[in-house]
Amino acid sequence: MVGKHVCPECAGNLEWNAKAQSLKCPYCGTVVPWSEETQPELGQAVLEQDLADALRNPANGRGWGTNERYEVQCQNCRAISVFLNKTTAQRCDFCGSPAIVAHEERNDAITPQSILPFKISDGQVRDKIRQWYGSRWFAPSKLKSAALTDTLHGVYLPYWTFDAHAAAQWRAEAGYYYYTTESYRDSNGNVQTRQVQHVRWEPASGSLQHFFDDELVPGTVGVQPNLLRQIEPFPTTTDLKPYSPEFVRGWTVERYQVDLSKAAKLNEEDMDSQLRNLCSQQVPGDTQRNLQVQRQYSGRTFKHTLVPAWLVGYTYGSKTYQIVANGYTGQIAGERPYSWVKITFAVLAVILLLMLIAPMLVQR
Repeated sequence: MVGKHVCPECAGNLEWNAKAQSLKCPYCGTVVPWSEETQPELGQAVLEQDLADALRNPANGRGWGTNERYEVQCQNCRAISVFLNKTTAQRCDFCGSPAIVAHEERNDAITPQSILPFKISDGQVRDKIRQWYGSRWFAPSKLKSAALTDTLHGVYLPYWTFDAHAAAQWRAEAGYYYYTTESYRDSNGNVQTRQVQHVRWEPASGSLQHFFDDELVPGTVGVQPNLLRQIEPFPTTTDLKPYSPEFVRGWTVERYQVDLSKAAKLNEEDMDSQLRNLCSQQVPGDTQRNLQVQRQYSGRTFKHTLVPAWLVGYTYGSKTYQIVANGYTGQIAGERPYSWVKITFAVLAVILLLMLIAPMLVQR
């Protein structure tokens, strides 16, 4: 178990501070700089875990390095939030619903093995979100003037990363274009010639080796998948740090609901799709058909990691919207309502412009 790291001034528990990029005491403000030399004190090195072993022994790797863990589940979006103290939010950080209840199933969650700490501070992300609002041309004017960043929350989202060596063999029919000249009569009865495209099909085969490195599978249900994909990637191959409670104490952590077994299947389906595309690129010729791929994976490993995200949830009219920002790169994606009044005026303006231009084009 990883022990607490106390403030050298007041003995409070240190927490990760995104703006300072250091451990900071939330009580007296004392900053303890992060350095690679302190890493062994905060956790073990980030290591890949053998996937087959973990699936055979699902009880291994449990616990969060602290006995302070407390969980609540939103009854609206079903997201499970983890807190490393008894202080919890009154509303769900993901959808804003007040319908949150205690969640008691703690022993089945694999411990995060690594973490990507927040790098973008709340002040920085507020500015980015305001710029994002301002660039939404067809958003209602009230939305742009609303203080929507008041609902800003920083959360750690659960992710799985997978590595694998892939060997594939493929067979296909490669098509080569060739052309012949044929004669035909046009509408006036005159004889014309044209080039006609044909395909010559030939058998083709080949093989390839590929290494999949840190393929990401999100374990979150609190953030919409289409928004999540827009703020990826997270630099998990280079910037991860060993998990330690200090990084998440004071922040909300979402507990994964896509378990390792399901995530591994999703990863395999994604690798199959990528391998098929790679094999397709090797098929010679101008076109192809009947591509068949046989593949084998070896050395599959995984990590359970936490990645940072800033969330804004707001209601406009009768609908709830979500904005999410990558807490490490600042990339933003979001939903917003549309002003049909603005859209109508824009369409009318285009129609009017075309009506003015059309006579000039006819005259030419």
